[in-house]
Amino acid sequence: MAGAPLGDDAAWQARARAEFPILTANPELVYLDSAATSQKPQAVLDAVRNYLTTTNANAGRGTYPWANRTTDLVEQARERVKSFLGDPAPDRSTVHLTSGTSEGLRTVARDWLTRYLGDGDEILVPFADHQANLEPWLEAQRLLAERGAEVRVRGLPQQASGDYDHRALAEAVGPRTRFVAATHVHHVYGGDMNVHRIRAAVGPDVPICLDAAQSVGHLPLRLGGPRLDVDFVVFSGHKALALPGTGAVWARNARGPVLRPAGWHGTPNTVGAVSLLAAFDWLDAVGVDRIAAHVSDLASRLTDRLRRLDAYEVLGCPVSLAADSVLPATQRRHGIVTFRHRDIPSDDLGFILFSHGFMVRADRLCQAGADDKDGSVRVSLHVYNTGEEIDRLLAVLVALE
Repeated sequence: MAGAPLGDDAAWQARARAEFPILTANPELVYLDSAATSQKPQAVLDAVRNYLTTTNANAGRGTYPWANRTTDLVEQARERVKSFLGDPAPDRSTVHLTSGTSEGLRTVARDWLTRYLGDGDEILVPFADHQANLEPWLEAQRLLAERGAEVRVRGLPQQASGDYDHRALAEAVGPRTRFVAATHVHHVYGGDMNVHRIRAAVGPDVPICLDAAQSVGHLPLRLGGPRLDVDFVVFSGHKALALPGTGAVWARNARGPVLRPAGWHGTPNTVGAVSLLAAFDWLDAVGVDRIAAHVSDLASRLTDRLRRLDAYEVLGCPVSLAADSVLPATQRRHGIVTFRHRDIPSDDLGFILFSHGFMVRADRLCQAGADDKDGSVRVSLHVYNTGEEIDRLLAVLVALE
């Protein structure tokens, strides 16, 4: 789509959707699980195929042309992450390619946080977000304890709607608060977690690590400004139209030591780096801001109807997704709608929806602290989803009321 006029929104979206061959080949199916993994546009598939059939080699392990070209592509991917995130100081920051968000957060925890904290320090982490944004910090606490340093792990105050309780947060911050792990967009509730309020509460010196798995590739990000004054951004490429096994840790390297992942670094995921380059180019060409507006409109369309059906409970704050919401844009939900039927178990509802051609996530969604009784159905959207698909889904849900 690069360089071509986009036309009105309907034509823009139709052209974008047409570039996903798995969807055009299966028009009877509706993919509504992009928070788990996104589908891949033809441009990404072409870039991967071209690399594997013309240049495939190891990176940093040879001096012949294919190896040199591969090494350049991996370095380009690191720099492309910086530009895609709007890095304000790319000469100082570093990017470490990983297999995804889980590995990236663990890298920050094991290889940076354990070097930064000392006995008596405390950290604030989310106890009701994704499990991957809790376990690494508990692991770091255990590693430090083995070295004789007792570090306190405290939970970020959160409301029943899933949002951080920013008023309570100001009271939770103490003189030994040395680090905060937070989420940008909640993977269950779809909420923008308002990281700027965390920065205001903890002050200018405390490092913040941001789980951006549900925002990179879904929302426009611009680091360094007052809204995203963070020190680490961690994300998965496979949720941003790139291949599985791809992700990155962006490190500002301005507060605390420079992030230097420990251990021997073997062969990087070269084809993953190629797919990430192509995915970011495609997203920039299509317009991440337009994608964000499109999926927000679809989510509002679904929530507006669901919250009027007595049989369903919409998780989080449904008013913030509604089209007539009076909340500011920073408090609106972004392309994720999670709900339960009051009588039908969520896993059964997931099977029922698939029998009608809808692919959704239906379980406890890897949420920290949740168990099987907390199962729910999550609809997560991307640029390839349409209003007609939402209307078809609603027709089925209404019939089950």
